[in-house]
Amino acid sequence: MGISIDEFRKVELRVGKIIDVQEVEGSKKLLKLIVDFGDVKKQAIAGIKEQYKKEDLIGKQYVFVFNLEPKKIFNEISECMILAAEDNGKIVLIKPEKEVKNGCLIK
Repeated sequence: MGISIDEFRKVELRVGKIIDVQEVEGSKKLLKLIVDFGDVKKQAIAGIKEQYKKEDLIGKQYVFVFNLEPKKIFNEISECMILAAEDNGKIVLIKPEKEVKNGCLIK
């Protein structure tokens, strides 16, 4: 069963630039990402540590679900979610083809 177009319109996808990355204490898979959306910075907790290193992420833009309700994960607050594809267990992060303004809305 699918979702309605009205439900989908509630999801706000935006481009953000990762400006800092830290390991999440006590986790083998999680990284804490600080993301610049232009007018606001948010924190995302992402299970990408096994495939992405700090230096691979900082300064690069990716696509995020911007308007998620904050959730506590491993004693850290996650305020947004990075989008990724999974192919046979390999995580591939979704990013714009070209650099755009931080915070750009995905339409």
